[in-house]
Amino acid sequence: MTERTSPKRRGRPRGVSDARERIIAAAVDEFGDHGYEAATIRLIAARAGVDSALVHHYFGTKADLFAEAVGIPLRPDIDVPGILAGPRDEIGERLIRYVLQGFEQPEIRRRGVMLLRTAIGSKLTTPLLAGFLSRELLSRVAKSLDVDDAELRASLVASQIAGMLIARYVLRLPALAGASVDELVARVGPTVQRYLFD
Repeated sequence: MTERTSPKRRGRPRGVSDARERIIAAAVDEFGDHGYEAATIRLIAARAGVDSALVHHYFGTKADLFAEAVGIPLRPDIDVPGILAGPRDEIGERLIRYVLQGFEQPEIRRRGVMLLRTAIGSKLTTPLLAGFLSRELLSRVAKSLDVDDAELRASLVASQIAGMLIARYVLRLPALAGASVDELVARVGPTVQRYLFD
């Protein structure tokens, strides 16, 4: 009597599984070895010893997986398109308000400051974060602008936001750290607006 073997199941495995943790570990290694751009769901799945469908089941997109693996506290890839779709003359202020209101939440601020500190001083984290922001944020902003220097404009916006976050939450410059969100939106928003559209 021959022994029958059942076909390999796809998708979520039955019972308790450490697949999610293995995927996270594989993603950290894959992103670290090859950067954000070159890492793929297929390669991460192979490294974790799972089917690609299981990675999508747990995490959705590559951006979702990266955010989970690295601890991105805000999801500009999800939120910024809605900000850009609103009234054009308010985009600068809405971008600044979105970032600051996020960082005013203690858990987001804790993770965000940790990521900023790590990105500034790490040869590994800096290109990963830059790759994520370039593909998932800056390219989206640039595509929304119908101008020749759209990538430069989007990068100037990113530099303004990164500088503000570092000065307020990492360096904690007293006047900036003590300013209200509304005041910073009113002062920094027009600069971002000018970078985008003037």
